[in-house]
Amino acid sequence: MYEYISGRIASLTPTYVVIEAGGVGYYIHISLQTFSEIEKLKEARIFIHFIVREDAQILYGFSTRQEREVFRRLISVSGVGGNTARMVLSTYSPAELSSIISSGNARLLKNVKGLGMKTAEKIIVELKDKMLGIGLDGEEISVMQGGDAVFEEAIAALTQLGFPKAASEKVVRAVMKEHAGVPVEDIIRFSLKQL
Repeated sequence: MYEYISGRIASLTPTYVVIEAGGVGYYIHISLQTFSEIEKLKEARIFIHFIVREDAQILYGFSTRQEREVFRRLISVSGVGGNTARMVLSTYSPAELSSIISSGNARLLKNVKGLGMKTAEKIIVELKDKMLGIGLDGEEISVMQGGDAVFEEAIAALTQLGFPKAASEKVVRAVMKEHAGVPVEDIIRFSLKQL
């Protein structure tokens, strides 16, 4: 029904944005990926996926069509709802997710908060052939495979400071890519600037 909504950002948090367009404020659920793309903007164009349920009408928004397409493929897997798909996209970029699915790495996918091993395996089985052709470059996940001590230590420190684990993982992953090989204190310091 909606392709996108463009307008002034009236309110923005890591989980939702309110876009004012034509005098109407649209409350749109977003991923951390989208949040990081629009957080410094005054106006934005958000690509929409509209879900109508018996008890609610929900707008999910994305900064790119590719992210929306990955979201749509995720919710096509039975047992994966909008919030779970949004959590997956808050933890991994569409390109990272494509790489995880194509390599069949259920253990890494299971790192998403609220996602069990069975659902992670189901996502991989059902989407392995469907992730092709949506314009993703298949960015490799090379920074950490869950057991990296610096990564784990940085996440533990940030969650103790009260930051959500999913948000912390996303930021620490980006910081570790940008500042490879720096000590954990610097990773935490750089991450705090972005959280």
